[in-house]
Amino acid sequence: MTQLTKKQEKLQRQVTSKWQFGLFLLTKLPMGLIAGMRLRELDTTRCVTSVPFKYLTKNPFKSTYFAVQSMAAELSTASPCLLAVAGHKPSVAFIIVDLKARFMKKAVDRVYFTCEDCQLAFDAVDRAVATGEAQSATFKTVGKMADGTVVSEFEFTWSFKQRS
Repeated sequence: MTQLTKKQEKLQRQVTSKWQFGLFLLTKLPMGLIAGMRLRELDTTRCVTSVPFKYLTKNPFKSTYFAVQSMAAELSTASPCLLAVAGHKPSVAFIIVDLKARFMKKAVDRVYFTCEDCQLAFDAVDRAVATGEAQSATFKTVGKMADGTVVSEFEFTWSFKQRS
């Protein structure tokens, strides 16, 4: 398990604070704020996000719109990446290079996305810094409703590269 630096710990506190995360969404991702997206948990091993089922997030088929699910799923993999790159000098950039999604059931309640591949971000950043070359890692996140019903699964591949 990776030990967090002081900058990483500060970022972790900020994004898990409801008020500060809301401010982040307002300034950087306003659609996430409008949708009611939340970051529930973040550490070096696991990240949990959620998105509600409500008027603004549903589709004509009375389930959560796939793009809304994608947004919350991405956040569950992007947050560990943000944590992993925090404080690096020179900084490390990251970007999505691939996405795969499967939808199994209608999402008719709040959906919780859980990514348990967070350590992959820290490993990829370490490799990118050590080699000076772009490194990629694929993160799986599973979306479940409160009753445990799996509604969707996503795989996001992120590329990490140290800036010069």
